[in-house]
Amino acid sequence: MTGQHVPASTLGGLLGSWSEASGPAYRSLAERLRLLIADGRIMPGARLPSERELTDALGVSRTTVASAYRELRDRGYLTSKRGSGSVTSLPSRLEPELGRHHAPGIDTGGLYDFTCAASPAVAGLSTAFAEALDDLPAHLATPGYHPQGIPELRAEIAARYAERGLPTTPDQIIVTAGALAATSIAVRAMTQIGDRVLTESPTHPNSVDAIRRSGARVVAVPMSPGGWDLPLLEATIRQTAPRAAWLVVDFQNPTGWLMSDADRQRLANAFARARTTAIIDETLFELSLDGQRMPAPFASFDPGGVITVGSASKSLWGGLRIGWLRVPESLVARILDARASLDLGAPVLEQLVVARLLRSSLVEERRAGLALRRDALASALTSLLPDWRFELPGGGLSLWCELPAAVGSSLVGVAQRHGVLLVAGSRFSPDGGLESFIRLPYTLDPDTLRDAVQRLADSYAGLAAGPPPRRTGAMIA
Repeated sequence: MTGQHVPASTLGGLLGSWSEASGPAYRSLAERLRLLIADGRIMPGARLPSERELTDALGVSRTTVASAYRELRDRGYLTSKRGSGSVTSLPSRLEPELGRHHAPGIDTGGLYDFTCAASPAVAGLSTAFAEALDDLPAHLATPGYHPQGIPELRAEIAARYAERGLPTTPDQIIVTAGALAATSIAVRAMTQIGDRVLTESPTHPNSVDAIRRSGARVVAVPMSPGGWDLPLLEATIRQTAPRAAWLVVDFQNPTGWLMSDADRQRLANAFARARTTAIIDETLFELSLDGQRMPAPFASFDPGGVITVGSASKSLWGGLRIGWLRVPESLVARILDARASLDLGAPVLEQLVVARLLRSSLVEERRAGLALRRDALASALTSLLPDWRFELPGGGLSLWCELPAAVGSSLVGVAQRHGVLLVAGSRFSPDGGLESFIRLPYTLDPDTLRDAVQRLADSYAGLAAGPPPRRTGAMIA
C-alpha cells in the first residue's frame, strides 16, 4: 500500500488485537501502527484514515487515536501534509551523495535506481527480529564467535538442501556475512595466486572483483543468446585447466537463464575430469516466479567436488548480511582455515532471525510480488521501447536488455539527467564489451517501473541530441 489511501476498515483488520497489549491504549495503538509501517505491511507514502474515521472504526476515544498519531509523528513514522492528511514515512534519511559506493534507495536523491538487483525487506522482518530476541539470551553467555555459524541456522539450511534431494549435514554448512564473503572465502581456500578461475560473461561484477583481488586470473566464457555454450565451456576447461570455476546457474545474474539438469550433469563431468572445483552461486534459487520445477542442485551431480554459495540477501533482505557455504565434508577444515583470516563469524542475532524466516512463507509472498513487477517492467518495455530485445526470465530479479546500438555507456549518463540510474552492460563483462546491453532490475513497484521506463525511452530518444556525458560508477548487487 504505497501512495494510496488505507481505508479505516482495512487498517482495522491489519491492526488485529492491538488493544490486548498492556499499557496506555494510545501507546499500544502507536506501537502496532509503527510495526506495520516498519515491516512493510503499510508502505511509506500511504495515507492513513483521518483521526475521526479511525476512531469510529476502532470504537475508541478520539484522544487515543490523536495521541497515537502524534507519537508516530514524533518518532518519524508519520507526517502531516496539507490536503493529504497523515502520510506514513520512515524515520530517517541520509543526505544524497551519489557516487560509486552509494546506498541504493537511500542516497540516490530521488532518482529511479536500476543499479541494484535487490528488493526491500520482506514484510514481517521487524517481527522476526523481535521474536529472535527471545532466543538471544541463550547465546549471551558465550563469546559470540561462531566461525561455522550457530547450530540452529546450520540445521535449517542443511534441511533445505536435503528437501531438494541433496543430503547435507549441519557440519557441511558454514555461515558467512553474505554471499560475496562466501565467494571470497571459497576462492581463497581453493586457489593460489596466479591460478585460473573460470566464470561466465556477463556475470556479477563484484564477485569477479573479489576473485581477482584474491590473486586469481579470471577466464571468462561468453554466454550464447540461449544460455550457456556447453561445447565452448568444455573446450575452455580443457585448454586452460582452471583451478576453480565460479558460476551462477539459477536465474543467472544478469541474464536470468536457468541451467537444465542435463547441462549441469555434463558440466559437472567436465569439471571432475579437469579436477576443477566448482563454486556454484545459488543466491537466486528461491526466486522462481512461474511455478516451474527447479533443476536439482548442481552439487547433486558431483557431491564431493562442488562448493555451493547461498544467501538470504535476495530472497529476504540484503541488510541481514547472512550467506553460507555448503561444502563437501573433505573440504570443511580447509574452508574454515581460509575464513579465519577474514572474520570470526556472522552476527548472532541476524542468524537467529534468518533461522526463523527460513521456516516461514515469506519467500512465497516475495515471489508473487516479484512476478507482478517483472511483468509490469516487461510490458512497459514492450510498449515504450519496442526495439529493445529481452527474454522473459522464469525467475531472478532482472531483465537483460539488448539495445539496437552499442550505446549502453552513453545511455547511463543521459538517463541520469532524466532521473534514472543505470549500470552499463559493459560493467558485467570481465573482459569489456557488451555495450549493447543494459540490466534492468524489477525491484521497484509497478507504477514506478512504468514511469522509469518512460524516462528511459525519453533518454534513449535523446541520445542523438549531443555528446554523451561522462559515465559515473555505481555499486552493483
